[in-house]
This record gives sequence, structure tokens and C-alpha cells, in this order.
Amino acid sequence: MAQTKSAKSTKTTAPVTSTGAATPATSTEAAAPPRASDTLALKLTSAEFTTTLSHFHRAEIARMAGWRDRLDRTSNWAITVVAAMLSVSLSTPSAHHGVLLFAMLLITLLLWIEARRYRFFDVYRARVRQFERYYFAQVFSPQPDYASNWLAIVGEGLRSPRFLITQRAALIRRLRRNYIFMYTILMLAWVLKITTPSLTRDGSPLGLSASLIDTFRVATLGPIPGVVVVCGVVLCYLALVAAAFLVRADDGELSFGDVHV
Repeated sequence: MAQTKSAKSTKTTAPVTSTGAATPATSTEAAAPPRASDTLALKLTSAEFTTTLSHFHRAEIARMAGWRDRLDRTSNWAITVVAAMLSVSLSTPSAHHGVLLFAMLLITLLLWIEARRYRFFDVYRARVRQFERYYFAQVFSPQPDYASNWLAIVGEGLRSPRFLITQRAALIRRLRRNYIFMYTILMLAWVLKITTPSLTRDGSPLGLSASLIDTFRVATLGPIPGVVVVCGVVLCYLALVAAAFLVRADDGELSFGDVHV
């Protein structure tokens, strides 16, 4: 009798549908215990949470400033290269005009390096802007339900860090804001070098009245004819101008506004 009662007490009956078929019994397993990180987040008081945000904001500013310093260093290297090559090329007629072409190649390499660094800088700048826009701005000028999920966005960015802009967009942005002026100075110096008699090696009578044949002869670069060199430089600068002023770069997250780098 005891065994029969025990069996009846442990037996479970599956619910029956209107068609008479038995449906699977629902699971009665207990929910998984919260993770340690979730438990820690739930135990944070308001003061502790504010302190955590303050320290994290300070750390992001430090990382942003570090990458900003790297950007400035690359720009300073490019300016130094331009100044040095101008001094070498224009100081004496014996200097070859290829020095200026080599300077264009060098600042192109520095532009590529700076664009890569800018992609890292943009990640930390975006986080700092999120704190300024959605946290501190709400403290100083509260608005109801203004981007209430911004902390979740920051958290997902910390779990899976990724660039916010492409290498192409970073190249266009740095070219438009810094390097287009260096390219312009080098191009003007190169034109001056190949068209001014006192700056050429043989002192040919070029100047404003020079023929195209004489100009192309001076622009010769080793075995490469001057026509090819001039056409190559013109095409490169047309591409630079198009990239700087005609191609619309992807602004990325939080990069719009009047205050930017």
C-alpha cells in the first residue's frame, strides 16, 4: 500500500489537448544562478556606480589623448619632411626635382600611417562623446528618455571592440583636414623647380615663355620621360582633389558637429 501511494505521488500526468494528444510536460528546473559579474552589477550602489563611470570616463580620455598625441606626431613628421625636402630642392640648382617627388611619396606613406592611427583614436573619442552627450549633458540639462540605452551600447563596444570608420574614410578625413595643404605646397614647389631657369641644373631658358618640350625635358626622371612624369603627377593630384572635395567620407559614429578633429 505504501509503495502504491508512493508511486501515485511521484507520477506526473501530461496535460491533454482538445484532440486527446498529450503535450510534453513543462520543465520544472530552477533558473541558472546569476553570473558573478551580474551579481556585482546588481550590488553596486548609486554612489559606487557613479564612481565607476567617473573612473572609466577618465581612462577613456587618457587613451583618447594618447592616440591624439600619436596623430600629432605623424603630422609633425610630415611637416618636417616637407620642410627638409623644400630646403634641399630649392636651395641649389644642382638638386634634382625628384627630391620633391620623393617627398610626395613620403607624406603619402605618413598619411596612410596617420589614417590607421586615426581609426583607433576615433573609437575612444566616440566613447568619450557618448559620456559627454548622454551622461554629463543629462546632468546639466536633463531631457526625458534621451538615449536611455547608451550604456548598453558602450558595454557591447567593450565586449566586441571594432572600428567605427573604414581605412578609406580615415584617409579622406586626414587628407581633407591636414595633408592636402602639404601636397599643394609640394606641387607648387615642383612646378617652380622645373620651370625656373635659376633652379634647374643646366640653366635652360624656361620661365613663362618656355616651350613644353623644354619643360618635359627638365621633368625627366631617370629613364622615365618627362611627359610620363608630368602626366603621372597631374593624375595623382586630380585623384587627391577628388578624394578631398568630391568624395563623401563616412563620418562614422558621433563624428558630426562643428567641434571635431
